[in-house]
Amino acid sequence: MEYNLADLFESVVDVVPGREALVYIDHPGTGAERRLTYAELDAAANRIGHHLVDSGIRPGEHVGLHLYNGVEYLQTVLGCLKARVVPVNVNYRYVEEELVYLYRDADLVALVFDAEFTDRVAAALPRAEKLRHVVRVGTPAPDAVALSAVDFADAEAAGSPDRGFPARSADDQFIIYTGGTTGMPKGVMWRQEDLFFSGLGGGAPTGEPVKKPEELAERVAAGGEGITFFPTPPLMHGTSTLTAFIGFNFGQRIVIHRKFMPDEVLRTVEKEKVTSMSLVGDAMLRPLIDALNGPMKGTDCSSLFSVSSSGAIMSETVRAQFQALIPNAMLLNNFGSSESGFNGTATPDSGPGNGFRIRVNSRTRVVDPVTREPVAAGEVGRIAQRGHVPLGYYNDPGKTAETFFQRHGERWVLLGDMGTVDEAGVVTVLGRGSQCINTGGEKVYPEEVEQALKSHPDVYDALVAGVPDTTWGNHVAAVVQLREGATRPSLEDIQSHCRAHLAGYKIPRQLVITDTIQRSPSGKADYRWAKEVAVAADR
Repeated sequence: MEYNLADLFESVVDVVPGREALVYIDHPGTGAERRLTYAELDAAANRIGHHLVDSGIRPGEHVGLHLYNGVEYLQTVLGCLKARVVPVNVNYRYVEEELVYLYRDADLVALVFDAEFTDRVAAALPRAEKLRHVVRVGTPAPDAVALSAVDFADAEAAGSPDRGFPARSADDQFIIYTGGTTGMPKGVMWRQEDLFFSGLGGGAPTGEPVKKPEELAERVAAGGEGITFFPTPPLMHGTSTLTAFIGFNFGQRIVIHRKFMPDEVLRTVEKEKVTSMSLVGDAMLRPLIDALNGPMKGTDCSSLFSVSSSGAIMSETVRAQFQALIPNAMLLNNFGSSESGFNGTATPDSGPGNGFRIRVNSRTRVVDPVTREPVAAGEVGRIAQRGHVPLGYYNDPGKTAETFFQRHGERWVLLGDMGTVDEAGVVTVLGRGSQCINTGGEKVYPEEVEQALKSHPDVYDALVAGVPDTTWGNHVAAVVQLREGATRPSLEDIQSHCRAHLAGYKIPRQLVITDTIQRSPSGKADYRWAKEVAVAADR
């Protein structure tokens, strides 16, 4: 047995086949709910895996998942892994041109998609020359474009529920497409063994990683049940799918919703006695706070042991508000990426004035982006990780060479985040180098300014961007969404507040008030949009 995700999942199934593995809850009011044991999920995944094999999909070929959250998503990922087919996530917000790019860049040969996306898929397919097999989940709208596709239910029914797949390898791949904040999406190529140790904690995210593959099932057999993981962001983002697999590695229960709806999330926490919930930053935490202060006041969330964020930080102000409502839960700001997996967790003193400080794992360093040697304490460099890191970006040797390198016989990856490290090894994350604002020769990282802005009592959400300036080169612009009923602050009010937390050159010189802050479905910042809004307002 090797460190292969399908093999590891099957080893867990074999020791807890009757244990509940997955709970899916659809739109509120529909009553639609599915519950699968480990044995039932295993059989369902086998069916889809065999369907792909029977349809001519070969080991190593790529299958796209263009889906909302659902049983079908995790079932298809597992089915792909069982058949040694590579699953590829597809952002369901993409429109035709973006889909064409991703379908072609990823060399997709098959696609599993939700019927709601029929028109977009039909428009993109003619230009995706290698895509030869299409499976549709659900029934398309009566006015949808005609598109020949296999019905998912028929594919499932035709596939064998038994295993019977060829031997797998730790070298089998798992690709995570990451959109980032600039440029076209890139496919991060992981060996499954590397992903198991970097993205899934080696079978023990909070303890000692397993020393041999067989040990994972031994730990599950020796332990009990009682943990319920609830990844609330879309599964199309790597962090949610990896959270689900962490739960499977523990032999525990995963709860998913089709879409993020704050009231329904809280009802599910109460009903399913959710233990561990994951989300993405303030964009998801704030609506939960609003619901707990409003229509969901009094919801029993006492089962919550941890609430973790990755992909975007929970600001100190918002964390404190949530902590006051649910004091029993640990609130964790985790730091990581599609290219590195998990790097570390924020220290308690993170926040306005201190920055986002993380205690990193032993494989993370801050290095000079040119020499790639570790920097001295206090110097700015790029955060990097060694050891179990991806192979590179699919179909992009240029960016692979820029981001991945060898040093002293080990593979390394350079992350996009800049940072400093202190004498104790604690890293302060400054922000994405691509979003750094050069104003009068000084460097300003948006995340630090955003933390200060969000601590203002009238600010609900904020993004920061650089706007071209004839005097300073660029000036710092704050794009702000106000709290409901808040008094509209002046630029001077915002500047006065920020001076308590930031050096003078970091203070916003422009304030743009907007109805809503634009973010991805998972809550990640859309800095291109923020800059466009700020530049347009400056004209």
